Amino acid sequence: MILSKQTIQQIKSTAVQIPGQKYFDFPEKVLQFGTGVLLRALPDYFIDKANKQDIFNGRIVVVKSTDTGDTSAFERQDNLYTICVRGLEAGKKIEEHIINASISRVLSAKNDWKKILACAANPDMELIISNTTEVGIVLVNEDIHASPPISFPAKLLAFLYERFKFFNGDVDKGMVIVPTELLPDNGNKLLSILLELAKLNELEESFLSWLKKNNCFCNSLVDRIVPGKLSVQQQQETASILGYTDELMIMSETYRLWAIEPDNEKVRRALSFSKADEGMIIAPDIYLYRELKLRLLNGSHTLSCGLAHLAGFTLVREAMQDAAFSSYIKTLMIDEIAPAITDKNLTIEKAIDFANKVLDRYSNPFIEHKWLSITLQYSSKISMRDVPVLLNYYKIFGKTPALIALGFAAHILFMKSVKNADGNYYGEINGKNYLIQDNNVDYYAEKWKQPQTVVKTVLSNTDLWGNDLSALPGFSEAVSDKLHAMIEKGVQAVVKELTGKMS
Repeated sequence: MILSKQTIQQIKSTAVQIPGQKYFDFPEKVLQFGTGVLLRALPDYFIDKANKQDIFNGRIVVVKSTDTGDTSAFERQDNLYTICVRGLEAGKKIEEHIINASISRVLSAKNDWKKILACAANPDMELIISNTTEVGIVLVNEDIHASPPISFPAKLLAFLYERFKFFNGDVDKGMVIVPTELLPDNGNKLLSILLELAKLNELEESFLSWLKKNNCFCNSLVDRIVPGKLSVQQQQETASILGYTDELMIMSETYRLWAIEPDNEKVRRALSFSKADEGMIIAPDIYLYRELKLRLLNGSHTLSCGLAHLAGFTLVREAMQDAAFSSYIKTLMIDEIAPAITDKNLTIEKAIDFANKVLDRYSNPFIEHKWLSITLQYSSKISMRDVPVLLNYYKIFGKTPALIALGFAAHILFMKSVKNADGNYYGEINGKNYLIQDNNVDYYAEKWKQPQTVVKTVLSNTDLWGNDLSALPGFSEAVSDKLHAMIEKGVQAVVKELTGKMS
């Protein structure tokens, strides 16, 4: 039996939360750019939970912006999907299965652009959410009247302009826009891009004024590990327990955080579903939450992903079961990242406490989080998440952080690749190829043609890092030494040797 609006009536299992029929009649209040698992396991999770408590009573129109994949599974299942929440909370094992009914429609930007724009005329619409990865929030000089525009900011601007025109600039019809891309001040950056793009498209001053004054662009951060699809074995076991199959079923950890600023009446009204779960925080300033999450969780993930994959680990929890590698991650966070991010607002005690929670989350026995999936857009992630930590470490201590240097060396080694006949770039470790999905992969492949200078060349590229990292005293030499050691001795041996010296 396939999960759908009809078949939920036939589900007999008490191990799953089933939505009532009334939830399908709630009005569409949210426009969401992205079908990814993070959005489905966090914002959509909160909205569904609130709906089931009669708090929000609204549904989501999802915009699929990319051409890859299709929406047929959503159509077959009436946009229903199951979230499997598994983890530990205060030492207690948590296992929940929830059928999420928050999505009303999934529209393709390529095929359904007119339907998407038509949503601008809906007076119930009040919230826009996005997750297009860090690469998505960029300025592209393009015509927003295209059908559809290419970039996410252009699509968003086209929607807001349509709403402005339909409601004749009504000050009460502005939207609350909450990007969840992992960028500092992501809401402010998105607004600045839209204003510039509006000027490039020669839109009227009255619209620019409405855009700035009557829409609220919120800075936000999200924190939940969402590996996505279950393994084949887990899918079969779960289907047997629940009594139905679900192509869209995803798994997430129990921990969840969505911190949003600013805290004002318009934002709280649009995000009324925040009352349903303590994992949502609306605050005047989310700096503390952002730094802890971005640097300790995401930063350690990014510095470790290439290293772990090259060391032969497939899953995050597998690496945490290895004494040397778990020591690398713990020491990286507590001895190098934490001291580099502390200030008057973020104490070392808070940083270390958060780091220890991260270690527990990495060790979650239920989560099959693949290191290779974390390497998606590897170079941009390391630039956003880890370069600021590296620079601050040098500012405070004036010396090379050895474990961060190893992370950079592993990144450069991971990015060594060749282009195959299918047009994709593949790296190789122990005779096995792996796909590299990074916008800069061709650059690394070219620079690896000169292996003796690859470290110096890559680290000095200010377009990649925003700074010449080769100018940091001793850093280029440390990265180069560790790169050659991994090639000669093997990655696991280098990790064991380095962590052994530091213990």
